[in-house]
Parts: sequence; structure tokens; C-alpha cells
Amino acid sequence: MATAADVPARTGAATAGPAAPSAGTTALAPVPPGRARVEGGWWADRQRANAERALPEGRRHLEEWGNLDNLRIAAGAPGETRGPVFMDSDVYKWLEAAAWEQGRAPSDRLLADIHEVVAVVAAAQAEDGYLDSVVQVTGGAVDGSGGPRSRYANLPWSHELYCAGHLFQAAVALSRATGERDLLDVAVRLADHLVEVFGDGEGQLRDVDGHPVVEMGLVELFRETGDRRYLEAARWHVEARGHGLVAAHGHEATYFSDRVPVREATTVEGHAVRAVYLAAGATDVAVETGDTDLLAALRTQFAHMLATKTYVTGGLGSRWDGEAFGDPHELPSDRAYAETCAAIGGVQWAWRMLLATGEALYADALERMLANGFAAGVSLAGDEYFYVNALHVRDGAHADHERSPARGRQSWFGCACCPPNVMRTLSSLDGYLATTDATGVQLHLFAPGQVEVDLEDGPLRLRVETGYPVDGEVRVRVEEAPPSAALSLRVPGWAEGATLRRGDAAEDVAPGTYARAEGLEAGEELVLVLPVRPRWTRADARVDDARGCLALERGPLVYAVEQRDLPDGASVDDLVVDAGAPAQDAGPDDALGGAVRVRLSAALRGRDDAAATFLPAGADRPGTGERVEVTAVPYATWANRGPGPMRVWLPTA
Repeated sequence: MATAADVPARTGAATAGPAAPSAGTTALAPVPPGRARVEGGWWADRQRANAERALPEGRRHLEEWGNLDNLRIAAGAPGETRGPVFMDSDVYKWLEAAAWEQGRAPSDRLLADIHEVVAVVAAAQAEDGYLDSVVQVTGGAVDGSGGPRSRYANLPWSHELYCAGHLFQAAVALSRATGERDLLDVAVRLADHLVEVFGDGEGQLRDVDGHPVVEMGLVELFRETGDRRYLEAARWHVEARGHGLVAAHGHEATYFSDRVPVREATTVEGHAVRAVYLAAGATDVAVETGDTDLLAALRTQFAHMLATKTYVTGGLGSRWDGEAFGDPHELPSDRAYAETCAAIGGVQWAWRMLLATGEALYADALERMLANGFAAGVSLAGDEYFYVNALHVRDGAHADHERSPARGRQSWFGCACCPPNVMRTLSSLDGYLATTDATGVQLHLFAPGQVEVDLEDGPLRLRVETGYPVDGEVRVRVEEAPPSAALSLRVPGWAEGATLRRGDAAEDVAPGTYARAEGLEAGEELVLVLPVRPRWTRADARVDDARGCLALERGPLVYAVEQRDLPDGASVDDLVVDAGAPAQDAGPDDALGGAVRVRLSAALRGRDDAAATFLPAGADRPGTGERVEVTAVPYATWANRGPGPMRVWLPTA
């Protein structure tokens, strides 16, 4: 059986950070780790909190909740497993986060923690490469009724391959970010085992995991080791879905994204996290195998999701029931599920589509999901999390569930998929800043920092200075450039009136495109000016909860009104705004991480809780006519001063 040491680490684009395609398989390539850096601003503050608070606390929670003990018991220690069947996956996501962070800012303490946790994982692995602590301890994955099963007997619910996929991603991250390969050896042994067990060959098991992610993990393992068997295994798992394998276990297939083959699907459906993880893995398979038909199908699916199943915040998943996507335009505000993990999966898919195509719309989607649906999922302090991200918490809402947004962010959950998922996203965030191709660099996200790449005819070094998203001026100073180097700056789709200045010349640049500057020279400065100012957004009339309402946006950020910012006695549920009402910047607020507040004027509906809910047609409840000054805050920062009533969509008069 192969080990990681048997296959040398690959070079070139394959050594890059999150989703590193093989050279030449995509329109764009990621910038290698350490060559793109966030060094200040909005995201640097988030990354600092993640490193200083979230990662140490996450390590403590893995001990407290039994994740690490489960693995120790699988290795022979006495005891009984605790928690859900997929507890191992939280360990692997934490390891991935720690690996990327160690690559960003090396720390002896963090490295010691990594070594300790890797040793626990390695000790639990079975001789044949199999690794799943709960299955190993109980004799099988525990099904919904609590009965033990053998290996892979109940894949819709056992999450065995889901855990394996996260292990693969953690092992690749540790190898790419630090060069350490002990965990990669564990991953290779497990992947070799899966290659032997699953497939269409004689004696092999033809079945799929209920929760996709192994597809992404296997492709990344192929990219890191060069072993094509892992790519073929990933392709097999993508192609096997949608052919009744889940139904054979007695389950309805929609929840598991198993109703329609991936290359025939025209939209996403079912459990939102599972659906977007599957799509991201299928995108990896499409680009590595040159499958243009599969990529075309994924384009269609992404477009339909974006047009009909994505919240204005970039949140994904409209139903608490099944944590699922709903029907087209089924986007309730107060019952939105919009799981933090779904936003992360959406970012991963959008990034892969951006690499595959080079099209700005995917970068726009990535930023919307990242800056709103994802960022709201973690406190500014970095150590408390939302599982569910509603767009409306009513006045008097009762926190009847652990995950209820009315309860506020929590430090951990019994099902703790979101916290370590947030950690790994923030620690790998630098990898989403920029890409490169044969001619230069494409800058997708804007933050103070630097980008360095090696082009065919020499190095290109860029320094970025910006206050984005507080302001819209992005200054890029060229510190070194070969003669043929070019720079492409994303112009967001909302940025009507954006300009690019180069020296004394300025030109208008079209929103939803890239502004391209060729023939860069060392010492010159380019300035992209984006119109970051408040603007109103309306929803398609088929979105029932938002019909007749407006949402406030400013730059890439969606805004919300919190009741704590209203006059005493006023309720967010009674606000009415004018479609043409001006909204003005109210300045940055240190309590909100320096984010800019926006001030507007609104009216209050009349409120009489004893009056009838339903009125005759043509009648209306008398309004007070009272005008109130309203201060809105970025949705990503709401509830950082404590939970309370909040809303994004504001009714119009």
C-alpha cells in the first residue's frame, strides 16, 4: 500500500491554497500560500480573532465534547464514544484551520497542538487504512434508531466518507502550508482503502455517502500526490449519485441530492450544505478531467441557485425542515435557515467556478456570500457562532431551539460543524484574494496587503492599500513587474460609476467585469474607485416575504436594523420606509469593528396587539404617522451587542 512518502509533493499551481487545480486545467490559478496576504482592515481583524481566540478555544472544545476522546478510544483507550457519528470531521476541520494558520503565522504552540492531534488521529487508524472512530468502537455506524451497523452499511447517515473527505482536506492543507506529511500518510492509506472498496468492479461496493465532501477531498489528494486513482474515485462518486443508491436504503432521495444525476440536474435541491459540497466536488472533477459537459451543467445549476434560491445576504437554504433549499423564490426571512456551513460551501463552489471560467459573476457571488452570509456566522470577537442566519428576528421572538438566532451566537453546538468550518475559512482567506494566469494577476477581493507571483518572464509584486469596504478606493502600487505583466481588478456588479485611474488618466469601468491594465511598470500606482454608498435593493415579486420591501446595501455589505438602535417603544416589525428615502453614512463604529452605520428616516405603523389581525379589504390599521430616525448596521455585525429583534427587508409605504 502506498504512503505519502512514496509520491513526491507536486509543484507549480498544485502547491497553492484552497482548491489548487493542476496546471492548465482552469482559466485561472490560485496564488501559492504566503504569496497573497491580508495585512489590515476588515478581514485582518477577523483573521486575528480567529487565530488568537477561535483556534485555541476550538482545541479546548474538541476535548470537552469528546471528539478527541472518540479517536483515542478507537485506538484502544477505555470508554464509550460521545456525540454525533460525524464527530471526527470537526477534528479534521480544526486541523485544516490550524494548518493554514500555521502557514500564515508560524507558532510553536499551535504546531505542538497540531502534532498532538495528528498523533491521536494516526493512532486510531485501522491496519487496512479504515478510519472512523464511532464505527470502529461500536462495531458500525449508528443509525437513526441507535442500532449498530457494520462498515458502510448505512452510508446515507453514517457520514463515513464525509469524515474521510475532511481528513483529506486537512492532510493536504498541512502538506501545502507547512510541508509536514504525517497526516498525508494517514490520508493516503485511507484513500487507498476507499479505492479498493468502492466502484463498479467485482466485489466492490456501489454506494454513495449521504453527505458529500469526499469528492472534493479526493481531488485535492490527487492534486497533492499525483495519484490519478484518487481523481478517478472522485469522478466515480460524482457519477454514481442520482441513480437510486440512497433510495435503495429506503430513503427519499431529494434530501441527499440523489434524485437526478449531477450532469442532468438544472438546479440545486435538498440539504443545502450537501448540495453545494457536491457541486464544488463535481466542479473539481470537471476541470481535472476536461469534462466540458459536466461544467456546463454546473454553470446552469449555479445560475439557477443564484437567481432563485439565494438570499440577498448570500445565505443558502430556506427550510429548517431538512436544512434544505426550498422551491424557486421560496426565501422566507424569519424562518430562513441559511446555515453558516452552507455559505461556506457556496464560497467553495463559487471559487471553483471562478477558477474554471475566469468570469466575474462568480467572484461577485463569492464576495456576497463571504461578506454577509458567512461573516454574520461568527462574532467579531471570533469565538461565538450562529448556526442559522435568519434575516428577520421578530419583536418578542422566543429562542425555542439551540440554533435559534434569537438566542444569539453560541460558543459551540452539539452538532458543531459550523465553528471549525468558520475557522478553516478565515485561516485560508488569503488564498481567495487573487489568481494568476500566463499574463498577470487578477485581484478579486480587496484588502490591505500584498500579492507576489512568478510569471513566465519574471516576478510581479503588488502592494494594495484600501479602506474597503468602509470606502471604495483601492490603490495598487506596482513594486516589481516584468514587461508583459497585466493586472485585472474586479469591478463589482453593484459598482455603477466606477473608475480606474492610472497616472493622470482615468476611465470609466463597467460593473460586473474586470478592469485590465497592461504593461505594468515598477513604481506606478493604479487606483480603482468604487462608489461605496448606500443604495436600496428590491426583490423579485415572487419572493413573498420581501414583496413590497426594500433592503439596504452599501458596497458589498447588506444592512440590517436592530431594535436596540430604535427609540424606546419602537419595534422593527412596525417600520415603514419610503422607496425614495435618502440613506446617509453615519460614520464608522468601533463597537462594530469599524463598520459604517447608515442613517435613514422611517415611519411607524400603528400597533394594537389586541386588535384583529385580519381587516376588511381596503381597510388599514391606523398609523401613528410618527417619524423615527433609524440607524442600520451591516448584517455581518448584528447581534454583537447582544441578541434582539432585527430585520433586513423593510416594508415600504
